[in-house]
Amino acid sequence: MMAAPAPLSPAAANALSAFLRGVERRALVVAELQAGDAAVGERAVAVAMRAFAGHAAQLLMVEWPARFWGLLCSTPQLLKPTSPGNWEPAFAHLGTLAAGERLALLLRIGAGLDETAASTVLGVDATAYRQALAGACPVDADGHPDAASWRALAEQVQALIRDLSPPRLQQLEQLRDSVITGALPAAAAAPTAAGNSPRVEEERRRKPAPRRKPAKPWTLRTWLLLCLPLLLLAVVVLWWWRSHTVVSTDPDAGNGLVDNGPVQVESLPDDSPPAGPGEDPHAAADAAMLADPALDTARDADFHAWYAAGGPIPVDESQPQPSRPEPAGAALETADADE
Repeated sequence: MMAAPAPLSPAAANALSAFLRGVERRALVVAELQAGDAAVGERAVAVAMRAFAGHAAQLLMVEWPARFWGLLCSTPQLLKPTSPGNWEPAFAHLGTLAAGERLALLLRIGAGLDETAASTVLGVDATAYRQALAGACPVDADGHPDAASWRALAEQVQALIRDLSPPRLQQLEQLRDSVITGALPAAAAAPTAAGNSPRVEEERRRKPAPRRKPAKPWTLRTWLLLCLPLLLLAVVVLWWWRSHTVVSTDPDAGNGLVDNGPVQVESLPDDSPPAGPGEDPHAAADAAMLADPALDTARDADFHAWYAAGGPIPVDESQPQPSRPEPAGAALETADADE
């Protein structure tokens, strides 16, 4: 009697869900093209997923790919298809191959496995796998391998994997959730049924964060509420400054002549005799100055001062000057020049 498979922990269940999400598309296309029937391929993928989930806890994660593809390829639906199958014209070459050769080719161009990994999955040595792969390779009219047909077939398979319809993607997601739920222990399966399934968690992670409401632009009322305290403060400061500042209306303010400093200013009395009606008050002083015999000398006082200081005699410019000076190199007249 075989022991029951060990249930997965929540952390291992998350890792298993991520692994299945990464291989489920390729597995579905490989199974469908191998069987030539979409429904048969879906059943094979479901069987392989459930069998893999029951033993994933006993394996290292690095062993998961080989074990999953080995379980898928060993299902009766793919190893020995019972129905003849039906392929679209783009995949008509697959219908002409034997089941073993077709599976070897699909593991290469659909699952993306290299020769070593594919031979391990099929349980054969590398030489046998290369022979099966060579037998599945398209050939031209002369029987030689047709590289262009190989590339075209591989591109069609990759396009089919990439462009799965939304209903089929939803079907794969439901299958994955049911597999994970069945692999969890009973204590962890109850919250899953209540709405905490990996699918719900994934949808919650994908749900965009709520958008923040844009900030409202500042209105005139807002500006007034912010500026009014500043305006009141400015008025108070201005009032205080004016109340503590002495403003003088004296025109002599600032020139040192105002009577508000430590120097006492007193007006002197005018000793000059009062002028008669119609007389110039300065006429007597002017007459005395004009009658002074030293007036002419006083008028030329600046010249006499310059002369007394030994200043140079000015050049006499009353005579016409030569318009062109003699060259610097002209010979000087000497006593010998007269001889």
